[in-house]
Amino acid sequence: MKKVLNITKALADESRVRALMLLKNGELCVCQIIEVLRLAPSTVSKHMSILKQADLVEARKSGRWVYYRLPEKDSDEAVRTILEWLKTNLTDGKTIKKDIKNLDKILNMDKEELCRKTTQS
Repeated sequence: MKKVLNITKALADESRVRALMLLKNGELCVCQIIEVLRLAPSTVSKHMSILKQADLVEARKSGRWVYYRLPEKDSDEAVRTILEWLKTNLTDGKTIKKDIKNLDKILNMDKEELCRKTTQS
């Protein structure tokens, strides 16, 4: 029951769902997620923590930066099912398309410079 409640809590916020959709094509640095969502670093960190607690994302730390990705294929079946459902139902949404377009621009930026910028905000 607790797992289901953690997942539903995590999915109850638009910014968290947007963050999940950003990760559908691969791992991102938290600074890249911050830039797309246009939220304070502390807010994004809290959102990502909630997603991680629900096992909807995995994280790794490299130096000062944290990188997030969707769980590997051997993750919990419920998590895989929910993530597939989100991809199927939200990929063509207006907000998600706009986020992906913004992400494409951000991926072409120097990550070190972007990360420095987000920590100075």
